Amino acid sequence: MASTVTEEPSKDSASSRPGYGQLLRTRGAWTFLLPGFAARQPFAMLTISIVLLVQHTTGSYGAAGAAAAVTGVSMAVFAPYSGRLADRHGQRAVLIPGVLVHAVSGLTLTALALAHAPLWALFVAAVPTGASVPQVGPMVRARWGVKLQGSPLMSTAAAFESVTDELTFVVGPLLATALCTAVDPAAGLITEATLTLVGGLLFAAQRSTQPAVTGGGHARVRHASALRIPGVRVLIVTFLGIGSVFGGMQVSLAAFTESIGSPGLNGVLYGTFAAGNMLAGLVCGAIVWKVSPQRRLLVGYAALALAASGLWAAHSVLVLAALGLLVGMCIAPALITGYTLVESLVPAGARTEAFTWLTGAVALGQAAAVTVAGQLEDRLWGGAGFLVPMGGTLLALFTLLALRSRLETRAAGRTVARGVGHRVPVAVD
Repeated sequence: MASTVTEEPSKDSASSRPGYGQLLRTRGAWTFLLPGFAARQPFAMLTISIVLLVQHTTGSYGAAGAAAAVTGVSMAVFAPYSGRLADRHGQRAVLIPGVLVHAVSGLTLTALALAHAPLWALFVAAVPTGASVPQVGPMVRARWGVKLQGSPLMSTAAAFESVTDELTFVVGPLLATALCTAVDPAAGLITEATLTLVGGLLFAAQRSTQPAVTGGGHARVRHASALRIPGVRVLIVTFLGIGSVFGGMQVSLAAFTESIGSPGLNGVLYGTFAAGNMLAGLVCGAIVWKVSPQRRLLVGYAALALAASGLWAAHSVLVLAALGLLVGMCIAPALITGYTLVESLVPAGARTEAFTWLTGAVALGQAAAVTVAGQLEDRLWGGAGFLVPMGGTLLALFTLLALRSRLETRAAGRTVARGVGHRVPVAVD
């Protein structure tokens, strides 16, 4: 089993100057990258599709937001269990039934909304819709881990996945909005369910690159929850803070542009924020880092908290665009470094679960931030919602500083991870 893990990096990945070109030449990478991109695209379409459909059928943004929030919380709660099952039984065994359930429940939610069903019925359908969202991003990261274990290209792969996630969350909402407004209010959710089913099945069909499922005498070690590792718990808090930035920015930018009478600028400002994230992700992946990931996370997260702390004071479009760009550029390094640390902190048999904990933490932080920021915008002054990214990142930074020693990799931990056998991630808007 050990030779299976190390063979690919030695042939395809070893280099003194890792980069995207070399990463994409890794043998077998494209067999899971292309279907993986298709399968993760619906993840960014789900929330906006629900909001637009339910608002159309009920006339209430409150009801639409509530239905979308139920879906988001359900996904955040169940995602880690999906990751754990994938580690234990294989990605294919989890993906196939998962995408079937998601397609059926998503279409059920669509039918109920079109039939003007009561809100509680929409909530009932929203739970399995969110719970069955396929965790393709974490699974792709786990496959990179199989290919690149011990290779300097792991940091490049983490950066590449961060950029891919950002691209997903730029294209997905635009596609869903276009479908719901130009075709039919239900078209976004129907397309999301269809793409999830087709893309998920194609991804599941790529058996040769999925992490091996091991068994035997060491099963108890392999199947221990990633949540038991102290460093993972610290990273979860860190990613909750990142989620607060995404959620707080979404609501507060919309409120700001509405207050100045230019709601159309919302897409421009959020696009600037996302562009900063993508740009920083590309740069991070092109750098050969000599600083430890633990130190990079501390410095990068401090920069994120500092940048986010200035958002509430911005009173012009240009200043807010510049700050949004800066905040976006600070997010990517924190995300990439956090995912990179999983490779050294978590044994191989629990990495997909670890990645889904982080993905779920971002989603949960985002859901909480949307709710709190909306209340602040309604009850306080315009721009008060920007206090949420500041508060979320500062609290996470204090936790990170206080518990930074738990992110240190212990030699014994690395030995266990290798001894268990060969041997993972979100993400999200």
